[in-house]
Amino acid sequence: MKGFIDDANYSVGLLDEGTNLGNVIDNYVNEHTLTGKNAFFVGDLGKIVKKHSQWQNVVAQIKPFYMVKCNSTPAVLEILAALGTGFACSNKNEMVLVQELGVSPENIIYISPCKQVSQIKYAAKVGVNIMTCDNDVELKKIARNHPNAKVLLHIATEDNIGGEEDNMKFGTTLKNCRHLLECAKELDVQIIGVKFHVSSACKESQVYVHALSDARCVFDMAGEFGFKMNMLDIGGGFTGTEFQLEEVNHVISPLLDVYFPEGSGIKIISEPGSYYVSSAFTLAVNIIAKKVVENDKFSSGVEKTGSDEPAFMYYMNDGVYGSFACKLSEDLNTIPEVHKKYKKDEPLFTSSLWGPSCDELDQIVESCLLPELNVGDWLIFDNMGADSFHEPSAFNDFQRPAIYYMMSFSDWYEMQDAGITSDIMMKNFFFVPSCIQLNQEDSFSTEA
Repeated sequence: MKGFIDDANYSVGLLDEGTNLGNVIDNYVNEHTLTGKNAFFVGDLGKIVKKHSQWQNVVAQIKPFYMVKCNSTPAVLEILAALGTGFACSNKNEMVLVQELGVSPENIIYISPCKQVSQIKYAAKVGVNIMTCDNDVELKKIARNHPNAKVLLHIATEDNIGGEEDNMKFGTTLKNCRHLLECAKELDVQIIGVKFHVSSACKESQVYVHALSDARCVFDMAGEFGFKMNMLDIGGGFTGTEFQLEEVNHVISPLLDVYFPEGSGIKIISEPGSYYVSSAFTLAVNIIAKKVVENDKFSSGVEKTGSDEPAFMYYMNDGVYGSFACKLSEDLNTIPEVHKKYKKDEPLFTSSLWGPSCDELDQIVESCLLPELNVGDWLIFDNMGADSFHEPSAFNDFQRPAIYYMMSFSDWYEMQDAGITSDIMMKNFFFVPSCIQLNQEDSFSTEA
């Protein structure tokens, strides 16, 4: 059941009825405790299947193009290819990964806002024609290096215009679109549609209203220049909850009916990333060091448990230079869970969690309440499937966590009912019976 990010071949453990994710984690905690206490992931591929079913049930009119950079592990890409999603790629390596799965170029879009010339040429060579663009410099590069390019104009939305981080955002203004359309006409570049992106952090549904209205304006403007527009990309920003997906659909569905009605020949796509994978992966880390500090050293976070009680700093064998890389740019979307059993009335202490580098940036959780832990104890982080699988730092001979893939028989049958079998697209899947079985003492063992 073990695999690594660059492994082409891997196995997926099919779980018998009565065996669940907790059993799998228990099993591998026991195994790693005996063999080296390295951090590891457990990936429940059945959750990806469920997310796809949810997408089909709520927003069937929108085709998902999975954001590859979010999680490019082979099992994720292969199962999504088998489910029939498209793929949004940021670079050549990502295009190669999905093409090796037999994904057709029509189901790949090149979405990097800043493209290398060599990678534009590669896209042209392999027939990846659809790409995004938000300025005339990129447009000129595309014109020179990709004669068959089909461009989506990336327009900015209200939630990323004029903010403090405006210089880090992408997307052109509605006002500048006419200039870009004029440039495209002069350069003989084919404009086929519009893209926008609304951040998952945006709480105002009104942003979608303005974004779709602006997109319609660009479509009309492009028509004046003779461009035949046939695609609208509403970007990502989906958190993964069914509620948020339904909420977004409630806002955009009537607007799509008005601005881009069915039968108009306009294909609606999106770029979900963490929506599919965040909840599918759980990370287990080991406590490698511990420090007792004064409780008042903690500046913020949780309520102090008492002035006389100690507080603890715990150092783990994974951090921001590994699986928690997203912590450098955003808040952690998960709460640590203590793996060992402890009593409900056991005292809780103010604690902070750190990676192994001893770098001040390598703080994973600033302040939380935990029972007192010891070196060798394990912590479990769920919702770790997004932005956790980049190449780790070479610090201290850091070992990349193993990945153990699993799926329940019921989820596998659900895939089969959808017409997906292991000999269609899923070339690298090797399904094996679960090696995790409950014995009479309710402990866990691994069969040879």
